[in-house]
Amino acid sequence: MFRSASSREATISVSWRVRLAVALLLVFAVVTISITNKLLTDRFTESTRNRAELRIALYSGNLLAELRQNAIVPQLLSRDPALIEALTRSDYSLSTQRLISFVEEIGAASLMLYDIDGRTVAATDRNRLGASHRQEAYFVDALRSNSTVFSVIPRDTGGYRFFYSRRIHEAGTNLGVIAAEVDLQRFERAWAGISDAVIVTDSTGDIIMATEPRWRGLTESEALSNQTPQSAIERAIKATADWTALPADAYLQGEAVMRLSSRIPFRGWRITSYTTYASVREKVNGVLALEVMGFAILLALTFYALSRRTAGRAALFQRESAELRALNAALQREVAERKRVQQTLAVAEQTLEQSSKLAALGEMSAAVSHELNQPLAAMKTYLAGARLLMQRNRLEEALASFGRIDDLIERMGAITRQLKSYARKGQQQFSPFDMEEALGSALSMMEPQLRQRQVQINRILPSDPVQVMGDRMRIEQVLVNLLRNALDATKSERNPTVEIILSAGETATLTVRDNGPGIEDLDSLFEPFYTTKQPGDGVGLGLAISSGIVSDLGGRLTARNGQHGGAVFEMQLPIMDSTEKTQAAE
Repeated sequence: MFRSASSREATISVSWRVRLAVALLLVFAVVTISITNKLLTDRFTESTRNRAELRIALYSGNLLAELRQNAIVPQLLSRDPALIEALTRSDYSLSTQRLISFVEEIGAASLMLYDIDGRTVAATDRNRLGASHRQEAYFVDALRSNSTVFSVIPRDTGGYRFFYSRRIHEAGTNLGVIAAEVDLQRFERAWAGISDAVIVTDSTGDIIMATEPRWRGLTESEALSNQTPQSAIERAIKATADWTALPADAYLQGEAVMRLSSRIPFRGWRITSYTTYASVREKVNGVLALEVMGFAILLALTFYALSRRTAGRAALFQRESAELRALNAALQREVAERKRVQQTLAVAEQTLEQSSKLAALGEMSAAVSHELNQPLAAMKTYLAGARLLMQRNRLEEALASFGRIDDLIERMGAITRQLKSYARKGQQQFSPFDMEEALGSALSMMEPQLRQRQVQINRILPSDPVQVMGDRMRIEQVLVNLLRNALDATKSERNPTVEIILSAGETATLTVRDNGPGIEDLDSLFEPFYTTKQPGDGVGLGLAISSGIVSDLGGRLTARNGQHGGAVFEMQLPIMDSTEKTQAAE
């Protein structure tokens, strides 16, 4: 019978182990795929970025080389004797053929020769002969400058033309202008065949070259927000799903792309490329797909093994049904045994209750001794002071001391009445009182100790009264206990200081802070008979009783160590609302 029950428990244990193993396998699969995705994404992204940086450096170098190669052409041709003679004699029959021979050797897009009136008198493109360029910037600026002038001229059909121009002069007289057009569009055509979008901006931020023709003439932000590339980069973005969030330098059609920018050391130009993450996605997705397939096969084998185990357990459960009937009879015998044990426990509980009563009686006696010790000490001090005052014939002051002694006797009577009523909680009538008055009464009771120790008391009180509903006598008892603990904590300090803060918000909060060594064990602070004082100075019931009093009044007493040292005790009591104040006044 018991062997069958053990077998059933072992089967259940194995089942839980199998489920735990499957759960761990799933967690391991998710963690492995996540880590692989992160590592491969970072690795392939860095590789793509390096290739893009190398590519943009190559583009920038080719562009700069082309510009510098053509920059020297006008300077050389401006000194050509044949061209100077043609402008001087106004004979241009051989000038066009000479420019054509130069353009093949130089590699410029076209060469043009203008006379002093801006008319094209020779050009490698014969269709431009006779056209007037008197108002063009590359003609006007060249006549005004002593050096080669570079000009960017917008096309009527879109895009820009790039010219190097320089004036031709002889004997201090301007004869004309030689201009060389730089073919930079061939770079745009070469860049357009790749999966990157490339733009070149001038010093003002306007796009002067771009693989996307509609971007020319716009700023980079305008191009990215208003126009999207209808090219290979768009198709690559939509080709595959994204396994993870890739780092976004810029966005094209709402998708993240890698943005790289480099300065071209030519008139403040910059070249910027936008590289798709398609290659990164494809490589990462390929590896992750293999991992997912491997984990899927492993899970399939696991579920197959579980199905085989389920068939075996069905037969096991049939055997266990007979064992359960036998176990039922054993349980009935155990019930009878438990009844006998319960009777024994009832006798033990009665014995324990009697022991608890005796312990409570001892704690009550210690509490009475502790609570009456403070008024007795104060009475002793007042009697000694009154004796000295009477010897010096200062009767009025002596009578005042006797009056304080009478108040302390009344307080001792109230304490004994409170201790007698501990067994009847909730039957006392609460009355409204001002926390500031209760604090003043407690300080008055502690006046002899304060004078003897010369402790600096700093009080921060609100301008309006802080009214609470409760037992003022018991609250004063708590305040006296907190003040006495603060005085005891500052015995070893050179400049003992106690700070008392009273504030009113959702609750009435009174804080007592000292500059002593602080509290070592905060967890055991409010337990009965826990004390850090020397033997004979206290029994460790003051804070336990104070915490109980504050709890009975619906408040809370807490303690902590201050940020700059010392202990901080905070008492929070429910503050009287306007309705309670009206009822108390009535």
